[in-house]
Amino acid sequence: MTERVVVVGAGQMGNGIAHVFAAAGHAVTMIDVSRDALARGRATIEKNLARQVQKGTVDAAARDAALGRIALSETMDPVRDADIVIEAATENAELKFRIFGELDAAAPNGAILASNTSSISITEIAARTGRPSHVIGMHFMNPVPVMQLIEVIRGLATSDETTTRVLDLSKRLGKTPVEVNDYPGFVSNRVLMPMINEAVYCLMEGVGSADAIDTVMKLGMNHPMGPLALADLIGLDTCVSILEVLHRGLGDPKYRPCPLLRKYVAAGWLGRKTGRGFFSY
Repeated sequence: MTERVVVVGAGQMGNGIAHVFAAAGHAVTMIDVSRDALARGRATIEKNLARQVQKGTVDAAARDAALGRIALSETMDPVRDADIVIEAATENAELKFRIFGELDAAAPNGAILASNTSSISITEIAARTGRPSHVIGMHFMNPVPVMQLIEVIRGLATSDETTTRVLDLSKRLGKTPVEVNDYPGFVSNRVLMPMINEAVYCLMEGVGSADAIDTVMKLGMNHPMGPLALADLIGLDTCVSILEVLHRGLGDPKYRPCPLLRKYVAAGWLGRKTGRGFFSY
């Protein structure tokens, strides 16, 4: 069974989500207000599929078929025919609330509205719609075509039927879904962000250099990537946003973003996407 899928947002996560759905045989429309963002997103998908062909994990015919399933739009019109819509916009609560209001007005009654949010409350997002039972979190990991996990987040009103549909769909993408409940940061970022934040405190306090801190975690704890390099991959501005959600939602000072992390964001050193974070790229 294939679904008519709409992905809202053509950035790093959005184009990755569109990629995996198209590769799994689903018709996908990627929506963004920026024509340039759509072009960059499409180019990224082409590049990543070409890499998969080079590695032998996908053949040329499958690559061409996947690309043929992807449409682009600068308007919300395709939402009217969607079975599932996945929002992958910037990690900003007010923006997501506004988008979900628009999606609720446009999408068919039975359509599922999912968010790729990494920390914002699914319950709060769902409350901006008239169909909270059909709203759910689908938190993909970066880079989406490579990473196996989808964190499936149930809001307070998410129905069993919606959850079952999304768990089944996630498996058909070749991913491993894990069902969690709606609390700040869910499981992934509630555990990950304090580790990243503590690594930044170690750097700020001179406990070790960035290389030393990451090497300890890679070789001592068998992590494939050190916490500071991972923060650079995620985006330091995104890390601050998630920590602020944790701090505000749980009220515990241990989630307060490290001042050095805030300083890097203020300087525009956001990680890989700007060429400089804790490391240079």
